[in-house]
Amino acid sequence: MLAARYPYYLASKPVAANTGLEVTDKYTGKVATRVALADAAAIDAGIAAAVAAQEALRRFAPYQRQAVLEHCVKRFRERAEEMALALCVEAGKPIRDSRGEVSRLIDTFKVAAEESVRIDGSVINLEISARARGYRGFSRRVPIGPCSFISPFNFPLNLAAHKVAPAIAAGCPFVLKPASRTPIGALIIGEVLAETDLPQGAFSILPAHRDGADLFTTDERFKLLSFTGSPAVGWDLKARAGKKKVVLELGGNAACIVDADQRERLDFVIERLVFGAFYQSGQSCISVQRILAHADIYDELRERLVAKVETLKSGDPREEDTFIGPMIDEREAQRLEGWIKEAAGAGARLLCGGARQGAMLQPAVLENVDPAQKVSCQEAFGPVVLLQRYTDFEAALAEVNHSDFGLQAGLFSFDTRKALRAWDVLEVGGVIVGDVPSFRVDNMPYGGVKDSGLGREGIRYAIEDMTELRLLVLRD
Repeated sequence: MLAARYPYYLASKPVAANTGLEVTDKYTGKVATRVALADAAAIDAGIAAAVAAQEALRRFAPYQRQAVLEHCVKRFRERAEEMALALCVEAGKPIRDSRGEVSRLIDTFKVAAEESVRIDGSVINLEISARARGYRGFSRRVPIGPCSFISPFNFPLNLAAHKVAPAIAAGCPFVLKPASRTPIGALIIGEVLAETDLPQGAFSILPAHRDGADLFTTDERFKLLSFTGSPAVGWDLKARAGKKKVVLELGGNAACIVDADQRERLDFVIERLVFGAFYQSGQSCISVQRILAHADIYDELRERLVAKVETLKSGDPREEDTFIGPMIDEREAQRLEGWIKEAAGAGARLLCGGARQGAMLQPAVLENVDPAQKVSCQEAFGPVVLLQRYTDFEAALAEVNHSDFGLQAGLFSFDTRKALRAWDVLEVGGVIVGDVPSFRVDNMPYGGVKDSGLGREGIRYAIEDMTELRLLVLRD
């Protein structure tokens, strides 16, 4: 069960300032709990505390940072079911998927604990000419300073973890704004961090409405802004961020190519495509949105895919066998329902799904969609997938690239030459061969190009963004 109310965390301490933020059960629509809502004064105080904690955190030794992260791993394991249930309620995520996200949260902090004692430097050979004879160079990485983090609603635990855990490993104080629709997971993380020996003020976790959180972007005391969310918001934040470093993990309309040689394992391919397209109601930036299937297997894949989608159970995310839960709110479900209807009106064929009741949208499969339709060229971020056939592999690659986004792409093929060609040609942050683009392991470099963002997450790569190289030169 959720608590009746949750404090926010200001300068490492819980503050029950108010109960100004209502958090709804995304399936029932009823208020599930209330959370303290930060105003501009609280955000300013959090930034000031991060600045004041900077020197103490720089002196906080790597083994001490590791101990903090290991404590989090232990406590998250102990509280795993509680966190999964909270996630199920606040995000509407089916309980099995919620448990999966908790396990990824634990993985992320575990990897950060390992990386916290591996932030090494290098010896640089400076004697490249006679004038540099007798000079020696050394480099090391130092914390960049106070960081601003803004995390999204769709993975309230793990996407917050991908900012918080590397910041602790790197020695950076931070202020986190969790999504106002799903703040509880981040606040439980704050509760666990408050049990540790982190220096006072090293962290603040402050739920706030978007229109009242401008300091997260514009305040020059922050040295880095890391944002995960929609492209429109992310690029606007970058434009207003000033001199600070900016890392953006934005949206996508991920494509997956299925080659003709996959006929013998079509059951496996379809299972993965259905997972990739409809996991947590498609509300993932690497959800499978476009499937390009070779003409030789297209008809069979279409028939079997639709049959599988029609068996998916929609409903209460608390039930163990529910696969499709609600979208984050009714407005988002209405938006995507409208996109599906627009595409059908423009000549697309709706093969199944698309009916809506409140925030519940039945999983939809379309074919023959005009590429100019919103459901094809924009990020659907919901339970819909588009089918199209291809005959020429190079043309299929070009179609994948015919997008403003470039986060990840998938390829099912046994042909190593095609896999390497896709890696060479596709304008994406990652190419997943033998699986859907929705695959992610939490230590891999993850991020995109084009409108999908800047920089990479994955603990080691985030630590690089949160640290700066410092050079030492010694003359003999």
